[in-house]
Amino acid sequence: QVRLVESGGGLVQAGGSLRLSCQVSGATFSTYNVGWYRQAPGKGREYVAGISWSYGNTYYADSVKGRFTISRDDAENAVYLQMNNLRPEDTAIYYCNAEARANYPWGQGTQVTVSS
Repeated sequence: QVRLVESGGGLVQAGGSLRLSCQVSGATFSTYNVGWYRQAPGKGREYVAGISWSYGNTYYADSVKGRFTISRDDAENAVYLQMNNLRPEDTAIYYCNAEARANYPWGQGTQVTVSS
């Protein structure tokens, strides 16, 4: 059974940092592109960052570029999101997942709340 577990969220003041972790069990990330997504209250899920499986190329939404860094550890079946200089508008539930062809179920996500 494939399971995604996100962790590392919390309450932080604007300008602070958090490091999110995502681990997959029952499957692997190693041959898939993997991304982080977020869903703010009353809004749809949006793409935040991605990392390719082949060369580790990284991609970011404009809203987080220069502040967030995605990385992966295929030996640990894990993906990370380092978030610096957090803003109140970053408040959301954060999820990770592999690309669509993996067809992994979404996890519960981890709540990030940034106070002003």
